[in-house]
Amino acid sequence: MGDLFSGCCTFSLPLAGHADVTAVEGDRDMLAALAEAARATPDLHQLHTEPRDLFRRPLQADELKGFDGLCIDPPRAGAEAQTAQIARSSVPVLAAVSCNPLTFARDAETLSKAGYQIDWIEVIDRFRWSAHVELVARLSRV
Repeated sequence: MGDLFSGCCTFSLPLAGHADVTAVEGDRDMLAALAEAARATPDLHQLHTEPRDLFRRPLQADELKGFDGLCIDPPRAGAEAQTAQIARSSVPVLAAVSCNPLTFARDAETLSKAGYQIDWIEVIDRFRWSAHVELVARLSRV
């Protein structure tokens, strides 16, 4: 399982409770916090961290071959370069999290044209008194 734009462990640690995880994040301090949290959490599968700027150097389609699924949670700018590589890959299922419906739509369109379908999508209104929303979607290869 890959966790792209992993941050400091929002999804990596829960995922590592069920499968081996490779967490990829450009911020080394966040990865250090993730590694520390993993050391303090019992009964995890293998958790590997990789520092990498996914905007400038996305994981290439051939680097994604070993993943049976991806969790992707990019910042507001979305994941245009990384999405293009996922579209060229054979990854069967994606969990996509987004704080920007516009960049999510752009990236989802790229994936849709490459043979992914949105199985479900959920809008989450986490921030009271704000127009800001999060969304979570499951996409799979048709």
